[in-house]
Amino acid sequence: MIELVPKELFFTKGVGKHREKLTSFELALRSADIAACNIVRVSSIFPPGCRILPRATGIRKLKPGQIAFAVMSEAATREPHRLVAASIGVAIPRDRRLFGYLSEHHSFGENEETAGDYAEELAAEMLATTLGLEFDPDKSWDEKKEVYRLSNKIVRTQAVTQTAVGDKQGLWTTVVAGAVIVG
Repeated sequence: MIELVPKELFFTKGVGKHREKLTSFELALRSADIAACNIVRVSSIFPPGCRILPRATGIRKLKPGQIAFAVMSEAATREPHRLVAASIGVAIPRDRRLFGYLSEHHSFGENEETAGDYAEELAAEMLATTLGLEFDPDKSWDEKKEVYRLSNKIVRTQAVTQTAVGDKQGLWTTVVAGAVIVG
């Protein structure tokens, strides 16, 4: 049996605009510096003991044409002035022998902070329920962060988000955010 448990990943994001939707997506991948890879989308488990690398370090580990596994979020519009967002959130447990969660969120009309907070909150809630933490889904994200911090079971949450405003001439505008596995 092949064991494919990643040891390293990095976060990236990008935006592309073009009259063709597919080309707009390709340009967003170029902006994120991952267009030369064959991206295979995977679900959202942050592997036990996995390290988060700086984007530049992770990109240097990629080779043109390689198959790269990634948790990806994308959104596209051709509506002028419409705000689009793609975000990846992560929640990592204090006990690094346990797995964490990555979440994908894409939206319309949300700014970078709102979309990022939502993605981060999704990942944290998934991890919290796995760890058996009590939380009130109606509380604000700031209140829930405090509960998670005080529990001493979740050590880190963060998000990477790309937003863009739809092109005023009606070109496709695509945003991507990803957690790319490199080792």
